[in-house]
Amino acid sequence: MAERLASSASLLPSAASPSSSTRRAAVASGLRLRPSPSRFSQAARRVRGGAGAAGVVPRLRVVRCMAASEAAQLKSAREDIKEILKTTYCHPILVRLGWHDSGTYDKNIEEWPQRGGADGSLRFDPELSHGANAGLTNALKLIQPIKDKYPGITYADLFQLASATAIEEAGGPKLPMKYGRVDITAPEQCPPEGRLPDAGPRLPAEHLREVFYRMGLDDKEIVALSGAHTLGRSRPDRSGWGKPETKYTKDGPGEPGGQSWTAEWLKFDNSYFKDIKEQRDQELLVLPTDAALFDDPSFKVYAEKYAEDQEAFFKDYAEAHAKLSNLGAKFDPPEVSPPSSHVHA
Repeated sequence: MAERLASSASLLPSAASPSSSTRRAAVASGLRLRPSPSRFSQAARRVRGGAGAAGVVPRLRVVRCMAASEAAQLKSAREDIKEILKTTYCHPILVRLGWHDSGTYDKNIEEWPQRGGADGSLRFDPELSHGANAGLTNALKLIQPIKDKYPGITYADLFQLASATAIEEAGGPKLPMKYGRVDITAPEQCPPEGRLPDAGPRLPAEHLREVFYRMGLDDKEIVALSGAHTLGRSRPDRSGWGKPETKYTKDGPGEPGGQSWTAEWLKFDNSYFKDIKEQRDQELLVLPTDAALFDDPSFKVYAEKYAEDQEAFFKDYAEAHAKLSNLGAKFDPPEVSPPSSHVHA
């Protein structure tokens, strides 16, 4: 997770209700439509700050959440994300965006949003400035125009939609996603720093278990999710890990530089496990937490399996990614199924 994003104003729900026909269409699609913005919520948008600003005046700090995302806008936003991926090659950082928004979840805390998780909190400066989130402001800059274009989508849903779309467009498995997450509304609702994994802890395997067990994930899910490192690069100026550039990254695509885990670092496959197992190419990155997957006896069972069987990796990854994307989320309605597995048209 060493490299996988501002406007931080949030939109408050209005008191207006959708028409009966609109409501029926929403129910049919499995997602509740967001009400039309009232004068109050429009005023909230007018006080939006620029990149990095809180964008919320103190008297509007109401403990409320944005209504669930609109199904039609989710489908359209997915197409826009696909176009961004084609031109900016930002697959890795969009995956990181979704992961880091949901990865703060603590299963030992019942209250929302104190428990962390996929709630759109990463858009606020207090969380964006966490050390583990270095560089993610670049992803927010990519995603904010889509949020502006589709106000009927919550940040929490948009971050997870972007992450899932990036995996699929890179050749990964279809993910059984669902949508309807609500957003937190104020910076003070962000989780504390220190809940995300460290790339180089003293005891890598123990550290991975401490972090992911806290989220309610098991050893198989830890290894499967680690496989997403088949995408992306680590940059020493952001994470403190990796080389400034290698033969695989010096010419891009996108912004050149960094050190990748795999030679084809924009292709989602099981190369990560093969390359870590062999460790023959010094140009490829192996973090302590990567090496632990083959050093730890329990992790090794799954890492060996995924190195040999890409289909098994894809199956387990898809399930683990979907689970991660729901951690800590508050859904409106509480139980919602999207039209098809991933708002595919």
